[in-house]
Amino acid sequence: MAVPEQSGVTSQRRWGRGAERSLRLRRESWGFAIGSLLFALGAWPGYASAVGVVADNVTYFIGSLFFTLAALVQLTLTGRPLPHHGSTSGEQFDWYSAAIQFIGTLLFNVSTLAAWLQSTGVDIDVRHVWRPDLYGSAAFLIASGLAVAATTKRESLWDPNARTWWSTWFGMAGSIAFGVSAVAAIVLPSSGTVANAALANLGTFIGALCFLAAALLALPQRRAR
Repeated sequence: MAVPEQSGVTSQRRWGRGAERSLRLRRESWGFAIGSLLFALGAWPGYASAVGVVADNVTYFIGSLFFTLAALVQLTLTGRPLPHHGSTSGEQFDWYSAAIQFIGTLLFNVSTLAAWLQSTGVDIDVRHVWRPDLYGSAAFLIASGLAVAATTKRESLWDPNARTWWSTWFGMAGSIAFGVSAVAAIVLPSSGTVANAALANLGTFIGALCFLAAALLALPQRRAR
């Protein structure tokens, strides 16, 4: 029949051929992988003592920029169609997951930048550090839930390989760990100190490793030449 053939041609024109989509997914995955590595490095025991608090916060900030760049690629450049009247539930879950995750990365940009400036002596309210961190972690958790939901509808996605079970569940585990870290990093009004600094660092470290695994598992396989 002519209709399926036309639909396939239209899909290729709008979202790119297989090789182009593979390249875009690879850029997205490497961006998340580099950001995750930098977050894990920043939370590694002894790193802040070795390089100093300012350099440690710079590491987090640069990592958050890689997260944002990767999330931007994921949302706008890979080929995910905007939700519309004819969208399947899987397509909607997939797009909203990417959109909310992008918002979460922007909040991490704010949080890590505020922490960096604060470590240099700039007078910044501590709430400007942990509140965006908490909201960003919540956004990641929501996005991960939607990603898991999208994975149940892989056959309806723009690229069925864009979501895999291992990748999405590692992403969910990372979001949970980041959430624990954000709660532990809340500053207590009575003392002005972090509620549980050790747990905050541990949550960040574990979460970053989970996101690293998720990013590497999402890398498209190279075709043998």
